[in-house]
Amino acid sequence: MRRNRRHRLVFLTVAAAAAALVTYDVRWDAAALREWGASVAGPVQRLAAGDDEAGRRELRLAAAGWAEDAAADRERQAARVAAAAPRRGSPVVTAQVVGYGTHGDSVAIDVGTRDGVRADHMVISADGLVGRVVEAGHSVSTVRLAVDPASSVGVRVAGTREIGTVTGQGMRDGLLRLRLLAADARPRVGQRVVTLGSAKGGPYLPGVPVGTIVRVEHDADPLVTTALVRPAVRFSTLDVVGVVSASRGGDGDAR
Repeated sequence: MRRNRRHRLVFLTVAAAAAALVTYDVRWDAAALREWGASVAGPVQRLAAGDDEAGRRELRLAAAGWAEDAAADRERQAARVAAAAPRRGSPVVTAQVVGYGTHGDSVAIDVGTRDGVRADHMVISADGLVGRVVEAGHSVSTVRLAVDPASSVGVRVAGTREIGTVTGQGMRDGLLRLRLLAADARPRVGQRVVTLGSAKGGPYLPGVPVGTIVRVEHDADPLVTTALVRPAVRFSTLDVVGVVSASRGGDGDAR
């Protein structure tokens, strides 16, 4: 009786997965998803057919394969993050994003004080600036993303060397607002924006990509030059990041 109940549960699980795959296939290109479904359904079907040990063995092998692939991918990402460090010799602690804040403007990472991570350490990805650590626990830390409205970072426009700050506008908007110090500055669409750097190296080191200007706000306050910047980092897909510890001792140019 128990065996029949288990087989019915397995059958319903496979049927639900098959229905989801059909729906997904109609809306998107699901070749990779179908392959994954087959790798799962095969062992499960064998379990339902009564070949319990063979099914369990295949499931264990499949799980081990997925874990190995995930570990290899993380190693590749970690190498790219380390290579993106803004200064040779800067200690970089690689970390995995393990959670997002309620509004998506912060993330939790799986490193903390035991790994040498402290509040105000800069966080980067292989593409550019992610944000800074605002709270470091023993093994988990909270990172305020550059897209957070509470975030403000000193920057420089590449090419013109104009100085200003970028502030976040929230994950939903996805863009950063650039305010330049000089009222007569003439930013252009396509110009890159990089970190200016903070006093005594912390929290921000100079030259880290922040984003690219996508729109100049001509109708804004005539006394302030503003523009919108598309971040170099795609915050909604963060995975492996690097925490860069630089010499501290000052409050920095921008927090």
